[in-house]
Amino acid sequence: MLDQPSKNGHSNGQLIVEDLTNLTFSVHRKVFVSPEILEDENRAIFDKCWVYVGHASELKNPGDFVTRSVAGRPVIFCRDRQGTVRALFNVCRHRGALVCREREGNTRQFYCIYHGWAYNTDGSMKGIPGDDAYPPGFDKQSKGLVPVPRLDHYKDFYFANLDPNAVDLATYLAGAKEYIDLVVDQSPSGRMEIISGVQEYEIKANWKLLVENSVDDYHLVTTHSTWLNYMRNSGVNITPAKGHMLPTKGFGKDLGNGHLTTDNPNYRGRPVAKWISVYGEEAKADIDAIRQELVGRLGEARAARVADTNRNLCIFPNLVINDGSSVTVRHFTPVAPDLMHVTAWALGPVEETEAQRARRLHAFLTFYGPGGFATPDDVAALELAQKGYAAWREVPWTDLSRGMGSSQEQLATDEGHLRVFWRKWDAMMNGAPA
Repeated sequence: MLDQPSKNGHSNGQLIVEDLTNLTFSVHRKVFVSPEILEDENRAIFDKCWVYVGHASELKNPGDFVTRSVAGRPVIFCRDRQGTVRALFNVCRHRGALVCREREGNTRQFYCIYHGWAYNTDGSMKGIPGDDAYPPGFDKQSKGLVPVPRLDHYKDFYFANLDPNAVDLATYLAGAKEYIDLVVDQSPSGRMEIISGVQEYEIKANWKLLVENSVDDYHLVTTHSTWLNYMRNSGVNITPAKGHMLPTKGFGKDLGNGHLTTDNPNYRGRPVAKWISVYGEEAKADIDAIRQELVGRLGEARAARVADTNRNLCIFPNLVINDGSSVTVRHFTPVAPDLMHVTAWALGPVEETEAQRARRLHAFLTFYGPGGFATPDDVAALELAQKGYAAWREVPWTDLSRGMGSSQEQLATDEGHLRVFWRKWDAMMNGAPA
């Protein structure tokens, strides 16, 4: 049993304190400001967990590549000339310079501009200028690009793991697979694709705050009042349900291994849901046709599950798939204790028509985009919290006790699913395996 924080703000050095007697859950605010804790996170969490790299649809053709940062390492995510998907450390074997400087493209080789060492798209050595100057025992073919220790995928979502002894990806994802399946089932062929274009921005706040925010329905009414008014004016009934803050009774769920999600009946409007006025009268027939296809392919119950619920899925530690008014894949990496870099993509079925894709992108931009209804509000709130943590020594504890002691399933406006993340974080920081 973890100790309750005492009145003077100490807990025997513990950073997460769960008191099941008094029904309190506290997080020490040092975890949001300490460079030492961030370094410990890099070693204990990011070096041990499966971390998102990219989606197979970004690599449609042999020779396609994108460059990414994975657990702080520069990586080339690519499809080699034989069609195999790979993740290679973007580091020359000679003197360590990047061998791929472009964000994305198609190539026959990766070439280091420093001394001209060249590599094939599968990472093997292609050529070393003046290699006759090396000693007789110099093994040129052993100097290829180094692959990440583990690379695997589920439904075209690729993850890397720096720990060669890590558990397999399917086991790691646990219950998150069910929610990825709900995303993929939106496509008649089961093929989703990253839509061209990317959003990138920085938030002057600790990365863990975005995990919390992504599944925190408690903040919707206050933080996103402008969006709620927009929905009302568009004809959507968002009158709070009896006894609840929101129109529908949604839940927060523990999916195992630190993964969590919200699971809400739809009231936002989405391109595959029952038609609502937010999309305009001209969209009604098309959305009805999408719904009929879902029912015919999946059956009434599964179609309703896919189309009539919203889900914000957090895959531990730092991937969020927002399956709401659109599907957004959001990946964020810590830069400093008070700074994170966020990258977000829209995801949609490959079969979408131009009109369907336009509605999806409109929803992607107007709600989750960095200039949309939701994200600027969230960024402001997280940055205000980070500024408040300057007083962490005097006001040391964050309270995440909402919903504790309830005999009912945890609501999405409770904090039970946030506690799932923090328990996993605490376990791994104290040496538990991923």
